[in-house]
Amino acid sequence: MSPSFKKFIQSWLINTLAVLVTVVVLRGHIRYATPADLFVASLLLGVLNAFIRPFMLLLALPLLIFTLGLFTLVINAALLYLVHWIMGEGFEVDSFGWAMLGALIMSLISLPLNIMTGAGNTRLSVRRQPRPTDSKPGGGGKGPVIDV
Repeated sequence: MSPSFKKFIQSWLINTLAVLVTVVVLRGHIRYATPADLFVASLLLGVLNAFIRPFMLLLALPLLIFTLGLFTLVINAALLYLVHWIMGEGFEVDSFGWAMLGALIMSLISLPLNIMTGAGNTRLSVRRQPRPTDSKPGGGGKGPVIDV
């Protein structure tokens, strides 16, 4: 199995788990007919996130800057509502407000899982650089370091 396919499957399963938890938490407001519909909805959401979401982020760039990125939640809700519109009876979302709450719950679930597993485009790294030694005369290297 190729590494990119493995990453895709891992991301899809995380997305499916996030959609399932969202459906359970918002019981009655976001629904699916059969388990197959849940898998298809999460696959469709992943495809829309891969192809349509970058264009939506680009078009909404001024709003994203103005809201410090919180408008991303509106974009995620719009994509979740678009999945409802495409699938019809198989995956239902009552209103855009419930799609917003569902997008928030899905983000809160999928973000930590993607960080822990390394799936998706989520990267978290902490690097500590070694302290530079001062080789200039009279510096001694004991004082604070000022980078210009």
